[in-house]
Amino acid sequence: MNDKKYLELLKETFQTPEAVITELINLEAIQNLPKGTELYLSDVHGADAAFEHILRTGAGNVREKIGNYFEENWTAEEMDRFGLLISYPVYALNDKTFLPEKTTEWYVDTIIDLVDFMSFCAVKYTRSKLRKALPKEYTYVIEELLYTDLSQKEKDLYYRNILHRLVSLGQAEQFIIDLCTVIQRLVIDHLHLVGDIFDRASGEAKIMERLIEHHSVDVQWGNHDILWMGAMFGSKANLLTLLRVAARYGYLFELETTYGLNLRPLFLYAESNYDFNEAFRPKVSSQSSIFKQESEVLLSKAHQALAILQFKLEGQIIKRRPDFEMDHRLLLEQIDHANKAVTIEGKAYPLKDFPYKMIDETDPLKLTDEESHILNTLMESFQKSEKLNRYMDFLMKKGSMYLIYNDQLLYHGCIPLTDEGELMSFSFEGKEANGKQMLDKYDQYIRQAARNPHETEDYATDLLWYAWTGPISPLFGREKMTTFERYYIDDEATHAENRNAYFELRQNKTVMKNILKDFELNADESKVINGHTPVKAKKGEDPVKAEGRLIVIDGGMSEAYQKSTGIAGYSLLNNSYGFLIVTHQPFDSVENLFEQQHDDTSLKEIIDDKLERKLIKDTTIGVSIQDQIDDLQDLLMYINKESNRKN
Repeated sequence: MNDKKYLELLKETFQTPEAVITELINLEAIQNLPKGTELYLSDVHGADAAFEHILRTGAGNVREKIGNYFEENWTAEEMDRFGLLISYPVYALNDKTFLPEKTTEWYVDTIIDLVDFMSFCAVKYTRSKLRKALPKEYTYVIEELLYTDLSQKEKDLYYRNILHRLVSLGQAEQFIIDLCTVIQRLVIDHLHLVGDIFDRASGEAKIMERLIEHHSVDVQWGNHDILWMGAMFGSKANLLTLLRVAARYGYLFELETTYGLNLRPLFLYAESNYDFNEAFRPKVSSQSSIFKQESEVLLSKAHQALAILQFKLEGQIIKRRPDFEMDHRLLLEQIDHANKAVTIEGKAYPLKDFPYKMIDETDPLKLTDEESHILNTLMESFQKSEKLNRYMDFLMKKGSMYLIYNDQLLYHGCIPLTDEGELMSFSFEGKEANGKQMLDKYDQYIRQAARNPHETEDYATDLLWYAWTGPISPLFGREKMTTFERYYIDDEATHAENRNAYFELRQNKTVMKNILKDFELNADESKVINGHTPVKAKKGEDPVKAEGRLIVIDGGMSEAYQKSTGIAGYSLLNNSYGFLIVTHQPFDSVENLFEQQHDDTSLKEIIDDKLERKLIKDTTIGVSIQDQIDDLQDLLMYINKESNRKN
């Protein structure tokens, strides 16, 4: 009966056998096209310019395809310039050094080259899918140009007449810009963002807007994403932490402006209660503007206030959730005010420049009325931000703790392991879970917190804080976060944040195969795509680990990491033939790119075995299409039976 109801509903869309057959032919044709190219990115950390550059260049795939198509007829310099035009058409068309003279013939020849190249890039797509990618204003013209046979003299004349008319109407430049934008879209069919959009820099809003408008994207939540999501869903500890990070890296004022946050009570409180402290001076990147002295002093004071408030709220969560087993992090309760020291693991360490007056010695975790007012004001303005609500809605719709896509396993942080390589367990309200089950539980509780954003002390909201900093969190992956020690203790031995055994054992092929099996994947063919930890390329570290079972793609886009990595990290492409590792160099500016007229992005193929070209029918999307084909075949039989019965 349910099947019949479903077929009747489906029949409303496809009312005749001919309509069903037409759609079947279309879907079966799609199944036999080559799979589209996927791009995997991770750890963007607010670096909007670098992120935009990677999308525009297709992580080097635009230039790679130009080489494949034009190599026999063009020089390397000509191909580089064409790649820059496609990636940055507006800048290129306005740069008189790059294009000193734009004649009618230059416009015509350039459009012909772009249309030819677009046709090459569109070989994996049906006409209907390509049509959806075209700008509405020029769809008819572009299709005429794409499907015109220039071997016929009359057709060639017709073609050039169209182009000359575009030039005479002053539409050539906009037409070129739109063609370039379509090509950018065609070279990357789907984007995977494997975590950490936020923090370290202030460009997360531009990145989120770009992701929201992207034609095909998914997100695997990272620890920094969970920090922001937790704040939106009611965790004041998460909110204070993300604001503290913003103060630390010098973009707190930008957050105030971008999201309409009410930081005035915080600034007034910090100004009245804290002195300038060198350890809390904002870390300004080489690309950031230098602060005026008064702004730097205010940021230092706000930074200190946010840190102390954060430690108080974290302590309250630890007290509230003994099952988190984090009593060792109740450091405010271990402070000896008389001797100005703190006891950690049985040893006393002297504290430097600690604001003792801000801590109630008899109740260290207690908030004053003023502090409670500040927290409530911050949370109210954060949760009411229109932009932030849109961004968090998007992350909930497109995001998850992990994703299995085209038989690959994507997650940001780690699968917590014991030293022996066994799956570590965590107790969720008395129910143990590990591996895939652990990530499923986190996903469940995160969505529960999202449904109740004004619950501030419930288990789901507290778990969002644990996901950020807990020792068995699959997003953190360290035994502790030593923020307190780094601020107030000189002894660097206390600063260590020992990593979970996963990060050593992920070199082991057997361990990674066991993880893949836990997620019910073919351990001999599937791979794990992992972010979170920058690959130290200058020390010889390889992003490909465990004999190809795992690939680390921390983008390293944040300038904060580039001293240790030596590069701007890696991304990953997966086309119909297999994987390509992409190595990125630090992105300075579009101006510098055009000055050197060359992009240093390099691609290197990962070869497992000799791979056959993968078709759409072999992919995750192909499985969905096959389900549609099966339904339509059932519908065709149903329509024919109904017709025979009536006759």
